[in-house]
Amino acid sequence: MKSVFNKLYRMTLFSTTPLFAFANQPQENFSRLNQIDALQQQRQQQNQQAQEKILQAHSDVRLETINDEKLTLSNKETPCYPIQHITLVDYSSASPSKSQFQWALNQASHDLKLTLPHCFGGEGIGVLMKQIQNRIIEKGYVTTSVVTQEQDLKKGILVLTVIPGKVGNTLVEDRGNIPRFTRLHALTGFTFSKGDLLNIRDMEQSLENLKRVPTAEANIELLPSEADIGVSDIKISYQQALPFRVNLSLDDAGSKATGKYQASGTLSIDNLFSANDLFYASFTHSLKTHNDEKGNRASKNLTFYYSIPFGYWTLSASQIDNRYRQEVFGAFDNSYLYSGKSNTTKATLSYLVYRDSKRKTSVFGGFWSRQSSNYIDGSEIEVQKRRMAGWEAGFSHKEYRGDGVLELSASYKRGTGARGALSAPEELWGEGTSRPEIIFASINFTQPFMLGKQYWQYHTAWSAQWNKTPLIAQDRFSIGGRYTVRGFDGELTLAGERGWLWRNEFAWNVMGKGQQLYLALDGGRVMGWSTQSQLGHHLIGSAIGLKGGWQGFYYDVFVGKPISKPTGFKTSNTVAGFNVGYSF
Repeated sequence: MKSVFNKLYRMTLFSTTPLFAFANQPQENFSRLNQIDALQQQRQQQNQQAQEKILQAHSDVRLETINDEKLTLSNKETPCYPIQHITLVDYSSASPSKSQFQWALNQASHDLKLTLPHCFGGEGIGVLMKQIQNRIIEKGYVTTSVVTQEQDLKKGILVLTVIPGKVGNTLVEDRGNIPRFTRLHALTGFTFSKGDLLNIRDMEQSLENLKRVPTAEANIELLPSEADIGVSDIKISYQQALPFRVNLSLDDAGSKATGKYQASGTLSIDNLFSANDLFYASFTHSLKTHNDEKGNRASKNLTFYYSIPFGYWTLSASQIDNRYRQEVFGAFDNSYLYSGKSNTTKATLSYLVYRDSKRKTSVFGGFWSRQSSNYIDGSEIEVQKRRMAGWEAGFSHKEYRGDGVLELSASYKRGTGARGALSAPEELWGEGTSRPEIIFASINFTQPFMLGKQYWQYHTAWSAQWNKTPLIAQDRFSIGGRYTVRGFDGELTLAGERGWLWRNEFAWNVMGKGQQLYLALDGGRVMGWSTQSQLGHHLIGSAIGLKGGWQGFYYDVFVGKPISKPTGFKTSNTVAGFNVGYSF
C-alpha cells in the first residue's frame, strides 16, 4: 500500500501543487483527484447518452390487423345439427392433413364458451369460423383463411379447413433517382423467405430493418399469386435519398471547470455497406467563454458508432474517446494542470424474442472495456491508471397501451479480468473494484391526452442502480444536472453505489404546431457506504422550458430551480440552459 501512496506523494511534490498540503494523507490526495475525474467522466457519459437518443432513433412499424369484435354462439338456432366433434385440417394440393392451427380452434372454443355436443346451424358455424379466423389473424397470419367444404353434418362431425397463407415471390421496386437497393438489403433486412407461412410480424420487422436509417423509406404490399391457393407475392417499394447526414449542435451542458459551452458535429452515413447499416462519427469540443473558470481548461469527445441488422438480430459497436484538462489553483498562486483521458469500447448483440400487435421484447448481451489515465502537468499519475473489461446482459420491452407507450429494461453488468484488466487502487482499502457487479433497471411511460382542444403529453421515467460489489467513483450513480435532476447546474452532484432517479414532464403542444411548452419535476436519491461523508442523499428540482423543431432546426431552452437539497450543497438558485442544433 505504501508504494502506491508514495507514487502519488512524489507526484504531489513534483507538481508543487496545493495537494502537497495533504502529503501525510496520500489516500485523501488520491480521493480528491479521483472525485474530479469521476465527475468529469460521469458528465461526459450523460452527454453521450443524450446524444445517442438523437442519433440512434429507432423506427417502429405497427400494421393494423384486426378490430376484434365480441362474438357469441346461439343455443336456439334452427335448423341445426348436433355436432359431437370438430376437426380442423390444413388444405394441401396433395391431401388434407392435421392442422398446425389447432391452437386457434382451442382458443376460439374457449372464447365462445363452446361445449360439445352443440347444435350448430349455418349462423353458428359462421361465428365459429370467424372466431378461429380472428385468433389466427391476431397472431399475425393475415392471409391464412378458414373455410368449410361440403360435408354431411348429420354424422355429428364438423370439419373446418384452414388454407395456410404462404410467401410467394418477393418483388422489389426501387423508386429512388439513383437505385440503391442491393442483395445485402434483402439479406440483412428480410425476415421471411419463399414458402414460409406469411406472418404480418415478419413484415413489420422487415420494414423496421429497411427504414432504420433515416434517409430510407419503404413500404410493403401483399399481392395475390397465381402459384397456388393461399400464396401471396410480396412487393417492396424502396427509396433512399442521399445517404449522408450532418448534425451540428451547441449547448451549455458542460462544466465551468472544463468548458461550459459544447459544440458538436456529427457525420452519419446511412447504408454504409448497403446492408441497412448505420454509421456515424461525432466530435464534441468545449468553447472557451468568460463564464468558465480562469486558466487552461477544455474538454473534447470523439465517438464512432456502427450497427447492422440480421433479421431479428442487431449487432452494434461503439468506440468513445474522452479527454479533458483543467488548471487547478491553490495557495500562493500555485497551479497545476490536471488532465484525463478515457477510452470506452462496447459491442452488443440483441435479438427480438417476441412481438405482436401491441408489444415487443428483446434480449441483449455484449462486451465492454474501459481504460483511463490522468496526468499532472503532463506526468502520469500511476495510481489513477485504470483498465477494466467485462460483459453485460439484459432485456428491453416496449408495449403500446392505447395511445400510451410503456418501456421497460433491466441489465446486469459484470467486470472480469479480460483485456489485461488492472486492479483498482481502491481495492487496497475496500472502496472499489475493477470487477464490479451492477444491476440497472428503468421504466418509461408516455401518455398523450387532450385538455379541451389542446394536445398534451405526460412523460415519466424512473431508473435505478444496485451494486453487488464496492464501486469506484466512476461507476457510481450520480444525480444533479439537466440529464438527471433538472433545476441544478451540475457543477456539484451527489453520487452513491446505489440510487434511483424519477423524472416527470408535462408538455403542451402549442396550438398543435409541434412546439412543446413543458414543466418538469425531478427527484433522485443515492445510497451506499460512500454517501456517509456526503452532505446528503436526495435532490428535487424543477424546470420550465420550450422545445421543438422546424425544417431540420431543433432547440430546447429552459429555466430551472432547486426545490430540495442538502444543507451546504452549493448550486445556483436559478439555472438556465439551452441546446440548439441543425440537421441536414
